[in-house]
Amino acid sequence: MSDATLVIARRDAGVLTLTLNRPDSLNALNGPLLQQLRAALEEAAETQDVGAVVLTGAGRAFSSGGDLREGATSRPAGAESSGAGGFEDWSDRLRAVMECSRILHRMPKPTIAMVRGAAAGAGLALAAACDLRIASESAVFTTAFVKVGFSGDFGITYFLTRLVGTARARELMYLSEKIASSEALRIGLVNRVVAETELESTTATLAGQIGNGPRVAYRYMKRNLNAAEEGSLEELLDLEAQHLTRTRMTEDHKEAVAAFLQKRPAAFKGR
Repeated sequence: MSDATLVIARRDAGVLTLTLNRPDSLNALNGPLLQQLRAALEEAAETQDVGAVVLTGAGRAFSSGGDLREGATSRPAGAESSGAGGFEDWSDRLRAVMECSRILHRMPKPTIAMVRGAAAGAGLALAAACDLRIASESAVFTTAFVKVGFSGDFGITYFLTRLVGTARARELMYLSEKIASSEALRIGLVNRVVAETELESTTATLAGQIGNGPRVAYRYMKRNLNAAEEGSLEELLDLEAQHLTRTRMTEDHKEAVAAFLQKRPAAFKGR
């Protein structure tokens, strides 16, 4: 399979769907796929006509995690030696593709993981980096890192701790048990679980609602939510005051007020 097909991008009515496209390996993550995913995410973050991004996998899995045969990075010369240069080179290459998680979390528009089948290791981390996770009943989640002697990457430590709490995150990381979709919903790892036949339609409905909503408001709402994870209450109050004042100046806000007074649905323009 050529590198050009490793991530399929499809845009429809304000929603960009990015599909990891290595179904024969359960969408295992290798260097070329991650490089293309990062480029697609960077473009999406800057594209005004994109109001929401859906990340999913082709075939019967979301992603089985890092490809142990190829790895997320090519093996730099001397990486197996004790020399600092080889270690640093490999670490820098890995950090570069790990930007995929940061962009999903930080881009100024909501991101949604549509999960069927396995979401393991770095694949789980990518799903956790999204704002929302919609899973089918077939979805299975596992951290997997300990089984291959790894400590974790792609932000798994950051995202799991914030989604399910530190005690549960430690359990998931240390024991590496497989979690069914029902249990993932119970502990807060996913937002919704739906039947396999309803996964795409449910995700499309939610993504369409967000993607065609007030995009400026969503941008600042996401900034507020991210700040709430890290900052103090005082800092968040300052941000909320600034961001609400900014959104009050948008055309979407004026349209929403007019629609409310006229008792009709609002037609948002994203500005």
